Amino acid sequence: MIWRACRAFTVLALFLTGCLLAAAPATAAASVLRVLAWPGYADSDVVKAFEARFHTTVEVTLVDSDEALWDKMHAGGTPHYDVLAANTAEIQRYTHEHMLAPLDLSQLPNTQRQLPRFQARAGIDGLTVAGKVYAIPFTYSSMGLIYDRKQVTVAPHSMAELWNPQYRGKVLDFNSAQHNFSFAALALGYRDPFRLSPAQTHDIALKLIDLRRNLLTYYNLPEEATAFFVQHKVALMFGNYGTQQLAQLRRAGADVGYVIPDEGALAWLDCWAMTSTAADRPLALAWINYMLEPDVSGLLTQRQGLANTLTPSPESNADAHLIWLRPVDDIQQREALWSKIVSGDLPGSFR
Repeated sequence: MIWRACRAFTVLALFLTGCLLAAAPATAAASVLRVLAWPGYADSDVVKAFEARFHTTVEVTLVDSDEALWDKMHAGGTPHYDVLAANTAEIQRYTHEHMLAPLDLSQLPNTQRQLPRFQARAGIDGLTVAGKVYAIPFTYSSMGLIYDRKQVTVAPHSMAELWNPQYRGKVLDFNSAQHNFSFAALALGYRDPFRLSPAQTHDIALKLIDLRRNLLTYYNLPEEATAFFVQHKVALMFGNYGTQQLAQLRRAGADVGYVIPDEGALAWLDCWAMTSTAADRPLALAWINYMLEPDVSGLLTQRQGLANTLTPSPESNADAHLIWLRPVDDIQQREALWSKIVSGDLPGSFR
């Protein structure tokens, strides 16, 4: 009887040990928060403070374009990230693909710290669907023109200045299909840069081919643009990262100015969102709420020169000239044409 009892106890102990071992990987996996973001949004000290407070591990993956973010989210067919930062146009794409989860605002008390314009979420395209909130504004900037004051003595008034032959080989452009077609549409006077007719799309493609004559190169990251600008004495740049690039250039010693063109400037509003496959939703919500703490949002402005959603920005005076990004009508067509443009294809192939 004693032997049977001991044997039964041993079997039970082994069973319980097996259960604990089987559960261990799931517990470890749940303690990791996977973040997909842009440079400067999740600096190491900010991440470490979050990890210490919530006793977790954060894995940050950085992207340098909307296209790269889209590819990361679709790698393997299922998102492997818990939270991501994306502009409102991209948020709409992910929501349409059912890749985002609605947010419980009761778990995001720091949203009450935001400026009134950002608390009016229903009035910002892309944040809500059917009364549910899918994204929380985090930072924003216009995409204006940055110029070297020594070479461009009079502040430019139009995006068309990028094509000025005076700046041959001294122009920098951001490597993006969507934004290039949109800002070129503004330069050509088209009313809606996000909805283009076939004829308008063709004309813009030729216009962007023509821009190659003035280009030094295309850039992806703001740090890359700063290096090109300083080392090669660039005269004019399409500032995709706006005031973030302006701050970096000035720290690098460049004497630069920044303008919103008369035809207006594209502007992005980056938001935090939670994926529909988030492993630990309370932790994902805690991250979004943490990003809205004054000290964390303040670091974004101090280090990156970007506006945050808690305090007024000097750029607010130019809001009447900002054109918030929206989804484009045919993104695949823009990307296919852009690939040909950056590859150096001749105008005759764009028929």
